[in-house]
Parts: sequence; C-alpha cells; structure tokens
Amino acid sequence: GQGLGAASSIFKYYGTELNKRRNELNLAALGEQALGWDGEVYNGGALSRDWLRSKGNSIEGGTSEVQLNIIAKRVLGLPDE
Repeated sequence: GQGLGAASSIFKYYGTELNKRRNELNLAALGEQALGWDGEVYNGGALSRDWLRSKGNSIEGGTSEVQLNIIAKRVLGLPDE
C-alpha cells in the first residue's frame, strides 16, 4: 500500500493543535490552580499531565512548524523559503 504522504502531516498538525487548545481551554476555565496539587479542582494531577503532554505533542514526530512546511510544499505547492 501507499503511505499517507502529506495527509499524515495534516492529521498530526490538526490533532496536536486541537489537543493544545483543549488543554488551554481547561486551564482558562479552571484557573492556574488546576495545575497545582491541591484545591477544589485537584484530580490527582491528570490536568497537569494532560497540559504538559500537549506541549510535548507539538514537538515529537516533527514540530508544528515542520508539519506546516510540509503541508505548504506538498499540498499547497508553495516553493521553499
């Protein structure tokens, strides 16, 4: 079979950005105390892990900037910088 090609970059970028935005929304809704280890919204550190993990997602497997460059070249046909 054939590989996904540029589609994998689109999926990687979309999933990563969606995850980051979801975690930033959680942080905005619950406040910075949600990242702490106590307080009303403490949930065993899951919010902290998810928020930190969303940062790692944008680096592993190629940064979001790299994915956007691949999309620009292969999907949009834009020239190299």
